[in-house]
Amino acid sequence: SYGENPHQEAAYYQEEARGKPGPSLVSAAQLHGKALSYNNILDLDGALNAVMEFPAPTVAIIKHNVACGLSSNDDLAEAYRRALAGDPVSAFGGIVSCNRPIDLATAQEIDKTHFDAIVAPWYEDEALALLKRKRDLRIIALGVDSLSPADKPPCLDIRRSGGGILVQTPDFINEKEFSPRTVTKREPTAKEMEDLFFAWRAVKNIKSNAIVIAKDNTLLGMGAGQPNRVVSVHLALRRAGEAARGAVVGSDAFFPFADGVELAAQGGCTAIIQPGGSVRDQEAIEMADRYGMAMVFTGARHFRH
Repeated sequence: SYGENPHQEAAYYQEEARGKPGPSLVSAAQLHGKALSYNNILDLDGALNAVMEFPAPTVAIIKHNVACGLSSNDDLAEAYRRALAGDPVSAFGGIVSCNRPIDLATAQEIDKTHFDAIVAPWYEDEALALLKRKRDLRIIALGVDSLSPADKPPCLDIRRSGGGILVQTPDFINEKEFSPRTVTKREPTAKEMEDLFFAWRAVKNIKSNAIVIAKDNTLLGMGAGQPNRVVSVHLALRRAGEAARGAVVGSDAFFPFADGVELAAQGGCTAIIQPGGSVRDQEAIEMADRYGMAMVFTGARHFRH
């Protein structure tokens, strides 16, 4: 198998298990389709990481290891429809992941769009039969009942850099010990707080500098991989369009200036969740107060390089 590009050679190795292994691609079963490529494996891994952040039934659509669709809903088929609606153009040829088994209703929705691969805990018989009608679609089953944040394997993140190896523990925060605090005059409503938690889980899986806009437990727009955080806000707002009105913002790191907060407010967003920690935090807080926004500090950063 070749790597990211045809002129690169590649291979996929299984690590020696340490402790109890969680659900993973290396132990999953491929039920149908062409062999997995290097890029497929990277995207499937990103897709799994995205949905494992959420306790509720969740669907992610990944393209080039970036979430272009993400939604949580008690009805998995509805979660898929909402995830797809976030960016249906980018979704074409992407990867779909679910943290719940795929039923027939969800499979019927997925069948309407071309995807490279699907990964889920397992598939109902009728759903699998329908999806297998697409000859090249790679169908991956993890062989578990469902996925949750507790299923993430406790493995180290390892990268090569400059002739050395960088090793770190995973970016994992136990939400039972998570205590965000409101720093603005206005407290977020219960609905805003629900969406803020969704945005905080979502932004963790977006490349920094990352901004997400979310509403009704659905990703509406995101700005990713920008050296300028304000540009990320602008991109997220442009993707969300009019749907940004009444939505919330998640930021993977603090706002170094108040301009990003102001831009989000002018776009119609009503609440923000971010780590805090800037020497200009007070300016960001005052800007949020000026527009009647609620702002929550988490005290934890989610950089992703």
